[in-house]
Amino acid sequence: MAHGFVKDGWNGFGILHTAAARVGGLDLGFVPGAGGLDAAAMAKAGGLDVLFNLGADEIEIAPGAFVIYQGTHGDRGAERADVILPSATYTEKSGLYVNTEGRVQWAERANFPPGDAREDWAILRALSAVLDAKLPFDSLQGLRALLYQQHPFFKELDAIAKGDVAQLEKLASGEASAEATPFVAPVTDFYMTNPIARASAVMAECSALAQMKQNVPQAAE
Repeated sequence: MAHGFVKDGWNGFGILHTAAARVGGLDLGFVPGAGGLDAAAMAKAGGLDVLFNLGADEIEIAPGAFVIYQGTHGDRGAERADVILPSATYTEKSGLYVNTEGRVQWAERANFPPGDAREDWAILRALSAVLDAKLPFDSLQGLRALLYQQHPFFKELDAIAKGDVAQLEKLASGEASAEATPFVAPVTDFYMTNPIARASAVMAECSALAQMKQNVPQAAE
């Protein structure tokens, strides 16, 4: 209450993100800059001439743009792509992940990617050299050193970085108001929420059974 988050007529709110890596992306500042486009604007017709899609399989990209897709399971992003760069899935690479409450978590590789697939950092590093804009690292260790230098809180595993109270107070003092529109769950099919699930025969069977159960008429009591 001291900072204005909870007050008469307003009890505050929290956001539960629905996309993997959304919190980590926000921590890194992955938001449109001045004059930049958000994802919806980039994906619409006439938004861009060339679009580099880094594993975004939940976005419908309008016809027109030349699409380079870097991803794992040949999902919706690959279907729209003009060029596909196969990458390693999360079990095939070491990585840092940020959960929905902001905790940085460490994951080790369980196995190696098949065929020509490579880890994301390696693909981007090789592509940067081809484009004469070489990125300043040659290994995963070098990339992490650069990450820790620019965003030190990523070194603090299983910890939550302290937020900027001034920014939160600014948000709390705004003029925004809640509408009476009911909240609606964004997930329509629990078993088909990501590319890995959609590539699974077991998940497809679960999805079909769930839909069948929803369509069964219920007897009146």
